Amino acid sequence: MPELPEVEVTRRGLLPHVTGRRIAAVAVRHHGLRWPVDADLATRLTGRVIGEVRRRGKYLLLACQGPEDAGWLMIHLGMTGTLRIYPQAPEPGPHDHVDLLLEGAHGVSTLRFRDPRRFGAVLWVDLPDDALDTHPLLARLGIEPFDPAFGGRWLHKHTRGRQIAIKQVLLGGQVVVGVGNIYASESLFRAGIRPTTPAGRISLARYDRLAAEIRATLGDAIALGGSTLRDFIGSDGASGYFQLRAFVYDRAGEPCRTCGTPIRQIVQGQRSTFYCPVCQR
Repeated sequence: MPELPEVEVTRRGLLPHVTGRRIAAVAVRHHGLRWPVDADLATRLTGRVIGEVRRRGKYLLLACQGPEDAGWLMIHLGMTGTLRIYPQAPEPGPHDHVDLLLEGAHGVSTLRFRDPRRFGAVLWVDLPDDALDTHPLLARLGIEPFDPAFGGRWLHKHTRGRQIAIKQVLLGGQVVVGVGNIYASESLFRAGIRPTTPAGRISLARYDRLAAEIRATLGDAIALGGSTLRDFIGSDGASGYFQLRAFVYDRAGEPCRTCGTPIRQIVQGQRSTFYCPVCQR
């Protein structure tokens, strides 16, 4: 499933190709995604100009300015979704659900949403900028890991008295967003914290290190184009390479890159967790 780095890589890849472009036409071929695509999406979007492209957690948000009002196109990649820019789009396939035709100085290009499993979403959000975080899909999201307010004190404050395992807190998304399964395992390894440790028992000093390693891990993943799992590719069609440098993720039985001890695999909340029993305490 695309996580924060993959979505951020997609956002950065789209920026130079969509910002300032006018939406000349919209084609919706399948309305039955995770949430139904608005039947009036083409009417709502045609003629609008795309401004900034934001990311909130795993959601992409395209500001769409009309002659009298503004709104947002909210996109979630789900498990297998991709957004690709085509100067000359190929004929759509069975999994190519939504196209935006974008006018620019050098002609018309196509922004195409493809999603074989249809767990993604393409939604129109009719909210002003200052009310965007009140949308039901965004309102309960935790702090962004690159927000200056995020750090060890934030994690320490929001986990007092909690007996749930620290990895489950990271995956939950209410304390901090975007630290999905791969990056939670990797960040906990880098911080030397066992993933089963109760969140409320971790000291402020250890949370300081964990917050720093979360930022570093996500930053490294973004720089490497994310992780390629099944169908994820960036907006330019390139694969990510972070998984090739993973310390623990998907390396059960292989020697730890630090101490040589075999990496262990357990299941937490129906998700695989990988850790080193020596390096993580």
